[in-house]
Amino acid sequence: MGILESIEGPKDLNRLSAAELEDAAEEIRQFLIRTVSQTGGHLGPNLGVVELTLALHRVFDSPRDSIVFDTGHQSYVHKLVTGRKDFSTLRQQGGLSGYPSRAESVHDIVESSHASSSLSWADGISRARKLTGEGDRYTVVVIGDGALTGGMSWEALNNIAADKDRRVVIVVNDNGRSYAPTVGGVADYLASMRPAIDKVRTTAAYEGMLELAKRRLKNGGPLGQFVYKGLHATKKGLKDWWAPQGMFEDLGLKYVGPVDGHDLRALEEALATAKNFAGPVIVHAITEKGHGYAPARNHEADQFHAVGVIDPETGAPAETGGGTSWTSVFADEIAAIADEREDVVGITGAMLIPVGLHKFAARHPDRVFDVGIAEQHAVASAAGIAFGGLHPVVALYATFLNRAYDQLLMDVALHKAGVTLVLDRAGVTGPDGASHHGQWDMALVQSIPGLHLAAPRDASRLREELREAVAIDNAPTVVRFSKGTVGAETEAIERLDDGVDILARAGHDAGGGAGPDVLLVSVGAMSEIALDVARRLEHQGISSTVVDPRWVLPVPRSLIRLAARHRIVVCLEDGVRTGGVGSRIRQEMRAAGVDTALNEVGLPAEFLDHGTRAQVLERVGLTPRQITHDIVAQVLGTKVPFARPLPGQPAPSTGSLPTL
Repeated sequence: MGILESIEGPKDLNRLSAAELEDAAEEIRQFLIRTVSQTGGHLGPNLGVVELTLALHRVFDSPRDSIVFDTGHQSYVHKLVTGRKDFSTLRQQGGLSGYPSRAESVHDIVESSHASSSLSWADGISRARKLTGEGDRYTVVVIGDGALTGGMSWEALNNIAADKDRRVVIVVNDNGRSYAPTVGGVADYLASMRPAIDKVRTTAAYEGMLELAKRRLKNGGPLGQFVYKGLHATKKGLKDWWAPQGMFEDLGLKYVGPVDGHDLRALEEALATAKNFAGPVIVHAITEKGHGYAPARNHEADQFHAVGVIDPETGAPAETGGGTSWTSVFADEIAAIADEREDVVGITGAMLIPVGLHKFAARHPDRVFDVGIAEQHAVASAAGIAFGGLHPVVALYATFLNRAYDQLLMDVALHKAGVTLVLDRAGVTGPDGASHHGQWDMALVQSIPGLHLAAPRDASRLREELREAVAIDNAPTVVRFSKGTVGAETEAIERLDDGVDILARAGHDAGGGAGPDVLLVSVGAMSEIALDVARRLEHQGISSTVVDPRWVLPVPRSLIRLAARHRIVVCLEDGVRTGGVGSRIRQEMRAAGVDTALNEVGLPAEFLDHGTRAQVLERVGLTPRQITHDIVAQVLGTKVPFARPLPGQPAPSTGSLPTL
């Protein structure tokens, strides 16, 4: 039996010898390569934290000590150590989450997979521990160097450092390729001495001695103060020369490191040193993303940050993509626009390639800005860029727009700034689960005055609507599209004067002279489902018109006119129904005096578990069959909202009014 099979919980690690721990690390690495290559997932980051995770669980006592993973994509090793070894359905419906999950284990704390929030969690947890008399419990954070580009991290560090009595250990998992390690005999000698020096530097006696000397010298008159200032400057200069700690120690945080993140003994010593201090400490660990797996290390783009199904021997994709992705369509078109317009600039938050700005950057490197994991800053900065006479295009995942709502509202919209936001991975995204579904964006932006929102249904409309968006220079524009492969082109049979596309008219001869029955408003990628529903309704003798607004904000006037001529309106959207596109259309209809019933068909205001897009849509009832079933009942008057009755038919009733 392998060592990994014998590990049922963190305490099992304590009985392993140094040699057995090394073997366990290798077994875990091979297990991850073998299993994640079959399911897809965040392979590179987890290969980089094998030793770090083992050391954490040997030094600290989870779950009594709280271990918080920033973003959480690097928690696979943690899952293994805490008894979760069935990775056969990782990120699949009903299987292990790709992130920490409280439903899976008491060892998991923060489920949100948005970066840079872990230190705020640690600040809160440690405050609570102190106030409830459990100040001897540790709060440990594992945060990547990339997440330290997020402003929340520094807001939290400022607060954590202000209280010296809280037991917070912050492990900076530094795996950036731009970090060039020093080499040579002197560097090795200094590195070998650091653990011993840090042990002395972070002991309570050392701190007490410094405080005593400081008080005596500062109270010793002009000569004593002069000596104190000189010694303090000398000490700080030596420490800054010895290790790159000044930035953290200026905040009032102790610094341990840098330490080799793949040296188990060194990691345990560093973490034990930090634990012994019993106050806020930074442990700086240098790791390699994809460590121990050559295909990952040699992958220039992101060291297999996230992979699909791959060949474990070569790292090559097991299946080649059969279609064009939404992101690649955007990448080509924004690069072409940039060639034509020198005023267009790009902004991204540490995701140049994933959001498709890399081609733009390759052609015009001085006009694309990566601001790090800082969506709030990105959008506010875009407002400034627009004021300066340029047109910024901010490309984000839809789920990360949530963070920048205030900036979009108060910095961009209030100032009528010509800023375009491009939201990738909108709607249901699949295996990454609740934190990554882009289901909130359309509901969020409904309340922003003057904003224009486009939801293209196919590649041609994405190109078209992107160009229309960057032509607007006095208001914010948003263009959102789905994850994955673009579907087939859906050509309109007619375009109305305000840009609304008529996609189909089905069964109109069956209207009995009362006009068509159902107006199906298809938002973005829902067009395929909407057209399927129209065909099914026609088989039931129910007529329909399928329209794609293209621009869902402002609500086109032709939609209101069409709504007045139909018996019921059904809006299909892959965003939350609450405050979504359907509810906005309903409000505009009522304002225009149109009383046609409207049914919003979209996602519930719930956190949706991981699964494929199709599985999630089926789970929430967004399938052509279920939608058709409900519409038939509404047309027949057996389900609310009721369609307007045909001439001569009695109005349906839900029963007598309740007595109040």
